Amino acid sequence: MAGMAGTAALRLRDPYAGKKKVLAIGDVHTGYQHDSVSHALATMERLGRESGLFVTYIRTDTQLVTKEKIYGTGRYAAPPQGTRGVNARNLDYFDAIFFYGLGEEDLSDKQKADLLTFVHDDGKGFVGAHSAIDAFYGWPEYGQMVGAYFDNHPWGVLDAPIIVEEPTFPGMKQFAREFVVRDEIYVPANAPYSREKVDVLARMDASKVDLKVKDLHRTDGNFPVAWVKKYGKGNVFYSTLGHPDEAWDKAEIQEMYFEAIKWALGLTSYVPRPHALGE
Repeated sequence: MAGMAGTAALRLRDPYAGKKKVLAIGDVHTGYQHDSVSHALATMERLGRESGLFVTYIRTDTQLVTKEKIYGTGRYAAPPQGTRGVNARNLDYFDAIFFYGLGEEDLSDKQKADLLTFVHDDGKGFVGAHSAIDAFYGWPEYGQMVGAYFDNHPWGVLDAPIIVEEPTFPGMKQFAREFVVRDEIYVPANAPYSREKVDVLARMDASKVDLKVKDLHRTDGNFPVAWVKKYGKGNVFYSTLGHPDEAWDKAEIQEMYFEAIKWALGLTSYVPRPHALGE
């Protein structure tokens, strides 16, 4: 019992008191393994630590995506089988999620409800990187929260011509009005993606790419590269950028995601303004 009491005391002590906390998830065990996931998570952890603005917990599983008390197994199982406590943080400890996962994952129905509540009701943030829209196809509420589901990437990795639509968003200010980036551009499916529901920050210039490429299903020339939206009280950001490992070494990409996390945390101000293509 002494061990349990000591562990409980440790659990109540916050080594990062007063700092914002980000839960960075790179769980890909149910889908495609992007080689850049480890570097992406490490980069965001470094940026938060160097800035002093937030602390990042890196996980390659979804155990902490819950508002329930967390237990382990064996001696760390729930009482009465377990005799030792677990110093694991649940969603209540965090202020935002950085998600570079993929696939259906292993979330229970309760975990899914807790994640939606975390953003919608608690006003916490969600930042999705690259494959974040290639996930949870069997959970439509997730697609509604993040703003889209992946349809295809018909061009593969290319030198993508990008147009910035919302230069006033903090994470767009470092880019030229038009620029080229070597990356993989995800094309969203027709639903639930809609420009009436998300504020597109940047798009790929449809006039400069092959629109007859195989497996391109969108016919409207609407190829968003980054967007923001509100989900209830919470701030949600997504960008397709970040497929190649070297993307995370680019200062402009680092700044985009860093500023996105700051906005998701409520450290900067920006009001999403959904608008039509070309406005």
